[in-house]
Amino acid sequence: MHLTKILLVDDQPISLLYLKQTLSRLSDTYITTCSDAIKALDLCKHEPWDLIVADYQMPGMNGLEFIRQFRQLNEGEDTPILMVTASTDPSVKYQLLDLGVVDFLQKPVDISELTARSRNLISLRKARLILKNHNQELKKGVQEMTVVLAERERESLLVLARAAESRDPQTGSHLTRMASYSKIIALELGLSEDEAEEIYLAAPMHDVGKIGIPDRILLKEGKLTPEEWLEMKRHTKYGHDILGNSLTPILQLGGVIALNHHEAWDGSGYPDGKKGEEIPLCARIVAVADVFDALTSVRPYKKAWSLEEALDELNKLSDVRLDANCVKAFMKSIDSVKEIMQIHADV
Repeated sequence: MHLTKILLVDDQPISLLYLKQTLSRLSDTYITTCSDAIKALDLCKHEPWDLIVADYQMPGMNGLEFIRQFRQLNEGEDTPILMVTASTDPSVKYQLLDLGVVDFLQKPVDISELTARSRNLISLRKARLILKNHNQELKKGVQEMTVVLAERERESLLVLARAAESRDPQTGSHLTRMASYSKIIALELGLSEDEAEEIYLAAPMHDVGKIGIPDRILLKEGKLTPEEWLEMKRHTKYGHDILGNSLTPILQLGGVIALNHHEAWDGSGYPDGKKGEEIPLCARIVAVADVFDALTSVRPYKKAWSLEEALDELNKLSDVRLDANCVKAFMKSIDSVKEIMQIHADV
C-alpha cells in the first residue's frame, strides 16, 4: 500500500496541530510536521512528498524563499504545494504562482476547504506519477525495441553483403576486417562515433553489385578480356542500383560506397573517372581499407603480402589512387589494424 506523504511547514505549533488533525482524516496518509522552513528544506533533500502545506509568514526563511529553493531540488519539480497565507496582497500570490504554488488557502483555514483542496492536489500528484511511470515504461520499451531493430538491421545488412561475397568463397573474413579498418580510419579523421558506425555497417556492401556479374567472368581464373573487364567494372553501377534507391539511410550509404569505391584520387578510376574530393569521403575511406585487406589476404592468384609490403604499397598509392589523408589516418591506427588482423584472421 502506498502511503500519501504530506509535509506541513508552519512556525506556529497550534497551526501545525490543527493542520495535522484535519489532514489525518484523509485515508492512507503519513504526515510530518516541521516548524522551521530551513529544516523542512533539508528534509526535502532526502525524500519526496506527495503534498506540501506551508505557511507564508515564517521567521528566518519565509514561505516564498522556501518554495523557491524547494523547486530547485530534483524531487521538488512537480510536488503540489498548498500555501496558507493571511496576506490579501495580489502581488504576493503572483510571486507564489510564478514559483509553482498550486493552490492557496486564506487564514483562518476552513476545515472542509483544507480537506477538499488537499484531496484534489493529492489526486493530481498520483495521476502525474502514474503518467510519469507509464511514459518511462514506454521509453524503456522503445529503447529496447530500437536495440532489437538495430541488431536485426545489422544482421540483414551483413546477410546482404555475404550474399554477394558468397560468389567468391576465397574472401574469408574480408568483410569484417575491411569494415573494421574503415571505422578506425573514419574515427582517426575526426568523424563522429555515429558516422563511423554507419560507414562500418555500410562498408561490407561495397561489392554487392557482383551479384549481377556472370559466373563465367566473376570466377574466371585467367586474365579477363577487355570486354569481360568492362562488364566486371559494372558491378559498381549494379551495387548502386540495388542499394541507392532504398529508403534506409545505411543502404543509401552502401549504394554511394558501392558506386565510388573504385574511383581513384587522380581520376584514373571507374566507373565515372571522379577525382580528388569529387569522390565521397566514405568511398575514399573504404577504398583504403579494401586495398589493404586485398593485399594482405590470400587469393587464388596471389599469396598474402606481409604487413610491411602492404603498408609500403599504400604509401605508393597515396595521392595517386588513394586519398593521402585516409592513408595517413590508417597508418596512425596501425596498432588497431594489427589487432583486427589477428582477431579476424582467415582460417
